[in-house]
Amino acid sequence: MSEGKTIHIVSHDVPYPLDYGGVLDIFSTIQALHEQGVQIILHCFEYGRGAQPILNSYCKEVHYYKRLEGHKGFCFHLPYIVCSRSSEELLDRLSQDNHPILLEGIHCSALLDDARFEHRKIILRLFNVETTYYKELSRHERSFFKRIYFWNESRLLSKQERKVAASWPVLTLSERDQEHYNKEFHGKWVHYLPVFHPFSEVKSAEGVGSFCLYHGNLSVAENEKAAIWLLTEVFDKLKIPFVVAGKNPSSRLQRIAHQNTHTCLVANPEERELQDLIGKAQINILPSFNKTGVKLKLLNALYNGRHCIVNQTAVEGSPLAPLCHIAETATAMQRIVQQLYHLPFGEEEIRLRKNLLQQHFDTATNAKALIAYLS
Repeated sequence: MSEGKTIHIVSHDVPYPLDYGGVLDIFSTIQALHEQGVQIILHCFEYGRGAQPILNSYCKEVHYYKRLEGHKGFCFHLPYIVCSRSSEELLDRLSQDNHPILLEGIHCSALLDDARFEHRKIILRLFNVETTYYKELSRHERSFFKRIYFWNESRLLSKQERKVAASWPVLTLSERDQEHYNKEFHGKWVHYLPVFHPFSEVKSAEGVGSFCLYHGNLSVAENEKAAIWLLTEVFDKLKIPFVVAGKNPSSRLQRIAHQNTHTCLVANPEERELQDLIGKAQINILPSFNKTGVKLKLLNALYNGRHCIVNQTAVEGSPLAPLCHIAETATAMQRIVQQLYHLPFGEEEIRLRKNLLQQHFDTATNAKALIAYLS
């Protein structure tokens, strides 16, 4: 693809404001491609975030489509996350030229069976192996009806992901997801391309911070479970200051977070406030209970925070393990927290981060690779 080439990007959501990992990756992808001289026609499904003028700074055109929510977005043969994002207006607009199409997420794969796109250059970038992701959501969900929904969605996604893998080139965010698509779905063309992010350099401060931090979208059952596990199993008896921060926490989580005087919760922090918390923490502690995708919140902590503690699931399939302290049990996490809480974060750790993150997560390098795939 020569400089100035035009591509379509179809996004499952409006990729601004940058308040969760999926849109952070998409917005960073748009910025990185724009900096490489690519002309972008952006298509977004809108369901509450509204039109965002900042997107016009990076895109030649921006189009919005209403997501079909509730029963209008339901059908028996497609996952809800796909069916609710089917739009004739979008398909008609995409069919008016022959520019390559980058689909952000399996969510945007409704054009799979449309004959107009049979010979079109289309690449699907995965956020996760959604079949696995929804199966894990079902396991962690407390509501019976939501568990049934997530289980059925996982079943339908398995069929959709298998069809996609046989039809289109696929890019995964982790080597583990690449292996899964090759082995389980027999993908005909599956490559690993690291996640895009807005962090241009390691800004971790040397010295000692004053608390431990877990952050994430707390409305996601998996993240709520991780936060509650840390509060009740790790920090209940470990009298070290611990802060939970993130979007839309439940009243249950807020109640648990405030049961001890050394633990608290910051609900819906502004981006600057969250970055301030990450930078001032002595330890960012980010276990994961989901075995797919790459955790952008961990990358954020590695670029901007001090010590990081995770479990193996959080780093599996990524090159990030050497930059983290790994513990699988509450007892092991307590022991590592005690070891690190007064240990200054130093020059050597920062040098190691700079080298490894530059090697794998340089946005300009990965943008050029993405452009080559779209050519």
